[in-house]
Amino acid sequence: MKKLIRNNVYWVGKTDWELDSFHGGDYSINHGSSQNSYLVKEEKTVLIDTVWMPHSAEFINNLADEIDLHSIDFIVANHGEVDHSGALPALLEKIPGTPVYCTANAVKSLTGQYHHPEWNFKVVKTGDTLDVGNGKKLLFMEMKMLHWPDSMASYLTGDNILFSNDSFGQHLAVGELFADRADQCFLWEEAVKYYVNILNPFSIFVKKKIEEIRAMNVQIDIIAPSHGAIWRDNPMQIVDKYYQWSQDYREDQISVIYDTMWDGTKTLAHQIGEAIAGISPQTKVKIFNITKDDKNDIMTEVFKSRAIALGSPTVMGDILSSVSGWLQFLGELKFKNKKAAVFGCYGWSGESVKVLREKLTAAGFAVAEPEVRCNWNPTQAEHEKIIAVARALAEK
Repeated sequence: MKKLIRNNVYWVGKTDWELDSFHGGDYSINHGSSQNSYLVKEEKTVLIDTVWMPHSAEFINNLADEIDLHSIDFIVANHGEVDHSGALPALLEKIPGTPVYCTANAVKSLTGQYHHPEWNFKVVKTGDTLDVGNGKKLLFMEMKMLHWPDSMASYLTGDNILFSNDSFGQHLAVGELFADRADQCFLWEEAVKYYVNILNPFSIFVKKKIEEIRAMNVQIDIIAPSHGAIWRDNPMQIVDKYYQWSQDYREDQISVIYDTMWDGTKTLAHQIGEAIAGISPQTKVKIFNITKDDKNDIMTEVFKSRAIALGSPTVMGDILSSVSGWLQFLGELKFKNKKAAVFGCYGWSGESVKVLREKLTAAGFAVAEPEVRCNWNPTQAEHEKIIAVARALAEK
């Protein structure tokens, strides 16, 4: 069922209340999500993006209930990833030859995924326009690496709507459609989580693109992303947040993160957290167990933190595989301007803190010299080391 956005612009996507993971199982979904597709009905009828392939039949049937599919003059594919393009093969079987407007890189991704080089691709670049009638045009803006090389946004003049695709979205199901109608706690929680886990590695591109959009001096009344709620009440608030987040964002927070075998490293983690809170009472301190807390949620807290402490016991002369995998993901997200410290218990050889230090340094963290390397379980003998770690992290 279509839902009105403004004038002759409608939402025709899929709200998936039961979705609990994304990108395979690499991104956790806590409150459902949506795949947003939009229909512009001026003198020309334009479909902007589709939905994920598992929902393609439902999507096409719903769309056919609203309009004659053969009345669709153009399809805009802002991004080739399957959650936005998955229904294209089935749709183009019904309306073959319909022009598909996309970037040159999107032609590569769409043909690579669906093997239909015969589709009627119309390659566009930043500044190109498409006349949709009634004095309105779609203005295309390439959004390279936000978050794929093929990404772009489309701006509808007259209605002043920016169809931003994967920028400015959230994985959040909102039945009321608009951000001002969403639960504000969930909205911003999911907006920052989305930025951290998907866009943070490309922050330099985010900053430059926002500056480019601002320099274009176009009026934006609505931002319609491809996931989650649509921004209509002060839509530039999410743009301003992205700009802030793109510049080595930090709050006065320190996160203590660990995994443990027999609770020795867990004990150290909590002692370090308590020591930080005692030294710097105004600092927010959070403690996470890598195997019990969701990795995407932990990364969101790392993003907010000015420093972290990371702990693992020594296992086979190395660190726990859970911590190793978590560190791999940490490196992928390319955090900058953050401090770290390391800690861990051992029974025999004690290499974990050395491995943690090396891996955190490789991930771009400034690792403090003090560390806690504890033989067997912590005793009062570790107290001074714990205080030294806490002080090193609490220093601003």
